[in-house]
Amino acid sequence: MPDAALTKTFAQIKLLSLDLDGTLTDGGLYYLEDGNEARKYHVQDGFGIVAVLKAGIEVCLITMSDTPAIARRAEKLRIRHCHMGVHDKLPKLQAICAELGIGLHEVAHVADDVNDLTVLKAVGLPIAVANARPQVKAVAAYVTQARGGDGAVREICDLLLENKKS
Repeated sequence: MPDAALTKTFAQIKLLSLDLDGTLTDGGLYYLEDGNEARKYHVQDGFGIVAVLKAGIEVCLITMSDTPAIARRAEKLRIRHCHMGVHDKLPKLQAICAELGIGLHEVAHVADDVNDLTVLKAVGLPIAVANARPQVKAVAAYVTQARGGDGAVREICDLLLENKKS
């Protein structure tokens, strides 16, 4: 459980921003016989995302990957802000915040690798999954107990819901 100051930060979050590979998935890429990629998602992460959306917390997915299957997963979870093929994530996140009328200090971003460091350093609540790279853990305000793709996002969703302002 986060300390009192971190609990207050969780309570101020209006947007949960997620990396995909290594965060919502275990980072493994499976290549099928037809050459397509496949990823494994954890059902509990999906349930958590749906729950925070119902509670009024927006969710966005910003990933360098770009496949129709990712778009289908986002659609199934009702994530309206799904941005694929994004290599410079901070400007995309800033645009989402402008559209929603919120500041970066009201954003939690969850990631596992160094390509998200600029975003993590810019948001109010930088979060690393348990198996994140050391550089990511070093800038994180919170490190999950669960590994990416194995309930880490659900852990964050539960904390957001427990600490949500009424």
